Amino acid sequence: MKILVINPNISDSVSTLIQSEAHRSASPGTEIEVATAPFGVAYIETRFEALVGAYASACVAAERYGSYDGVVVAAFGDPGLQGIKELLDVPVVGLTESALMTAAMLGQRFSIIAISSRIKAWYRETVERSHLSTRLASIRSLEEPLRDIGSVQQDYAGRLKELCKQVVDEDGADVIIIAGAPLAGLAREIRDQLPVPVVDGVSSAITQLEGLIRLQPKKATGGSFTHPPVKPNQGLPEPLERLLNTQLRNCF
Repeated sequence: MKILVINPNISDSVSTLIQSEAHRSASPGTEIEVATAPFGVAYIETRFEALVGAYASACVAAERYGSYDGVVVAAFGDPGLQGIKELLDVPVVGLTESALMTAAMLGQRFSIIAISSRIKAWYRETVERSHLSTRLASIRSLEEPLRDIGSVQQDYAGRLKELCKQVVDEDGADVIIIAGAPLAGLAREIRDQLPVPVVDGVSSAITQLEGLIRLQPKKATGGSFTHPPVKPNQGLPEPLERLLNTQLRNCF
């Protein structure tokens, strides 16, 4: 199977981290292609930045349509995930969605470790959209300005582990979710140093998407996730316009 992993921000260093963890998580024979957003911001913290990342992700998915069996939206907060699910006739998953599903199966209450305080509101709203807010123990984050988005793991290794211990000891977390593509792979490195399971969004997304592809679910032709209706449009990139104007096949 072929999986397209879309980094909704413009940081190639983050795409490298995503790619490394995706390859470590994929089954033998699974092909991984990581694509970086062609426009947008270095890393997404706010609702508006997520809006830009969502459109960039949709453009990438449309441009490469037909070359993949499933898509990962690889930013915590899942920018554009629900809309891209409508657009495509292959399974689409996001880092938050996948991490939450994994955490919900490993324990009753989970906490999220984030890279900035500004990002907390968006993350909390993403959890609420998944109807799992009653199981959210806490969201804790770094407070310091980031020197380089690609080196967050190295720059704040000690502080990130402290936050992980705090959510267990003080917030009652049964599971820790390490949030955000810049922290991809960190859970694998520190999981043996912590007393509860640690979940990574990239590894969760790859593993769950492989399962969905194998299940070969039908593309919705009714309900809220059916393909958007064909209607006049203007100013869209040609691949996206073509995909919107096409009645996709009914099955994967």
